[in-house]
Amino acid sequence: MSKIVSELEASIRSIPDYPKPGIVFRDITTLLGNARAFRRAVDELVQPYAGLKIDKIAGMEARGFILGGAVAHQLSAGFVPIRKKGKLPHTTVRIAYSLEYGVDEMEMHVDAVQPGEKVILVDDLIATGGTAVGAVQLLRQIGADVVSACFVIDLPDLGGRKKLEALGVEVRTLVEFSGH
Repeated sequence: MSKIVSELEASIRSIPDYPKPGIVFRDITTLLGNARAFRRAVDELVQPYAGLKIDKIAGMEARGFILGGAVAHQLSAGFVPIRKKGKLPHTTVRIAYSLEYGVDEMEMHVDAVQPGEKVILVDDLIATGGTAVGAVQLLRQIGADVVSACFVIDLPDLGGRKKLEALGVEVRTLVEFSGH
């Protein structure tokens, strides 16, 4: 494990039995509150794409907004919020996606991405992949070229990364935690 990965891992708070018994919640608010860790995480997310022409960064509500905004700034790209249904004021495109315990919907403005634009999807964590897969499908629905999906945390035992890779999306993560 590299020094950077161990520093990032140490800055993430683990909360046992949240939101239910047997689940360990990985809380990045402690990473965000640590200036050095936050900067390191953003730098690591940006590094593979420095110098490439990336048009937009799409961030999923809500922690993806924080990370995605910082990544967009560093790459001189636009930022696209992907939100839960009913939160955006203009004409939207919407998709239903699977949650661990049901189905929800997310949406983005119909004109947020132009066909062919290169987009990187950013969020704090990839678990079962339902939300991320839905976001990739939503972006592709309006013609985006989804270059990559980037996350601070991967929970590989839950299989989300494999679902994205099966869609032909490159996945980059910084820290892995086994188990829930």
